[in-house]
Amino acid sequence: MIQEGKHPGKINLTDVDNALNIVKFLMKEPAVAIMKHNNPCGVAYGKSVSEAYEKANMADRIAAFGGCAAFNRPIDKTTAEMISQNYLEVVVAPEYEEGAVELLSKRSNLRIIRIGKIDQLEHYRNFRFVDFKSLMDGGIIVQQSPINAITTKGDLKPATASYEGKQYTISRMPTDQECEDMVFGWAVEQGVTSNSVIYVKDGVTVGIGTGEQDRVGVAEIAIFKAYTKYADALCFRTHGIPLKILESEIQAGSRDLSQKEAIDDQVTREKGGLMGSIMVSDAFFPFRDGVDVAIKEGITGIIQPGGAIRDFESIEACNEAVPPVTMVFTGQRAFRH
Repeated sequence: MIQEGKHPGKINLTDVDNALNIVKFLMKEPAVAIMKHNNPCGVAYGKSVSEAYEKANMADRIAAFGGCAAFNRPIDKTTAEMISQNYLEVVVAPEYEEGAVELLSKRSNLRIIRIGKIDQLEHYRNFRFVDFKSLMDGGIIVQQSPINAITTKGDLKPATASYEGKQYTISRMPTDQECEDMVFGWAVEQGVTSNSVIYVKDGVTVGIGTGEQDRVGVAEIAIFKAYTKYADALCFRTHGIPLKILESEIQAGSRDLSQKEAIDDQVTREKGGLMGSIMVSDAFFPFRDGVDVAIKEGITGIIQPGGAIRDFESIEACNEAVPPVTMVFTGQRAFRH
């Protein structure tokens, strides 16, 4: 603990832990996972640490406020300056280059943590840990953690199913870029509360829907979040203020409505950044409705466990899309409760 700030609470430590649980699969390039209440707000690869942080932060600036950011590479002064312009509660990195801590320390309550062996996180990919859950009557559930079996393109299985004697197969195989995003998205999914659906594109999360009771509902929530976060990011880049501030200033008469209309038009045209993205689900789809709502937004691929009785419906939905949407099965779920 380089700077303690306020004493770290349980949620701060579990956010650090879950961030590392995601980052351990993302060690090949600079990567950042920003967490809030034990779920990711934004996760991204970048060519540099600063680029990864910028992408992860702008994926959901609103949720990232007051969050925990974990880095898999040392934080340099450029990145530290960017962090100091935002409000985080926890920053974790393997090291801090000269001058970085001084910049971060401008926020006296920021917990600055160094974990020197983050470069060894990959060794934990195939390690199980013991998971404890205390019940309200004092009982305890003890179980082993799952192991993520999807770490390379070769682990992906083209979607196939049989129903009433008929065989169904996905008509289009994923491209190399789609495979990259599928593996990336499945890694992020390891740190998202079940049942969840997330969307990823070019190594960045686009929309994250967590812990819902039904598949189509969480798919729609993630789409809604993608649209709202995309609009906020556009507003911030264009006008330097959050979308909600822009809306309040328009209502007060200090800004023109056309500024909001221009943002809305762009968000609609670009479907909240979902066009060309990959849909990631930690559970199978019992019906095709969850797949259909995502296809309407322009996704190009889906990664999901498979194993539903009506998998053939989801395969048909992908094959009927114009252009066809690809889909792969993982053969495993990603339970996290």
